[in-house]
Amino acid sequence: MPRSQKNDNFIDKTFTIIADILLRLLPTTQREREAFMYYRDGMSAQAEGEYAEALQNYYEAMKLEIDPYDRSYILYNIGLIHTSNGEHSKALEYYFQALERNPSLPQAFNNIAVICHYRGEQAIQKGDIESSKIWFNQATEYWKQAIQLAPGSYIEAQNWLKITGRLRN
Repeated sequence: MPRSQKNDNFIDKTFTIIADILLRLLPTTQREREAFMYYRDGMSAQAEGEYAEALQNYYEAMKLEIDPYDRSYILYNIGLIHTSNGEHSKALEYYFQALERNPSLPQAFNNIAVICHYRGEQAIQKGDIESSKIWFNQATEYWKQAIQLAPGSYIEAQNWLKITGRLRN
């Protein structure tokens, strides 16, 4: 049974109904509709923490979706799942793939920066100050790109950049 038929959440049900109406009204191909339905079901499963199901839906959507912009969001969401699972290297691969298709995706830049910052913190805990500097410098660059694309967002990152004197660089 498609996920759209078994949603218990009011918001998910409402989103599904509206999405289905839009799919009927907008001039789209069968392939585009199928890709969107897999993407929608993936988002719903992801919101419920059903990551394996979400990944299956996203991979099916990737087989069908040809638009680079739409593919970027699918790849970004796959990256989110890998981040949630602590698979940071895999997550980075998907975030970079998303950015290749859509370089105006501030949330991908932010998530890359968060992973770099985390790795910088890990390096400090291991006493590897040189590596931590490299990771923090990378985090800085990615956060600057995210902030440039979405100036009112990522306040914690902006504060970290200010506190560490990295905002000017």
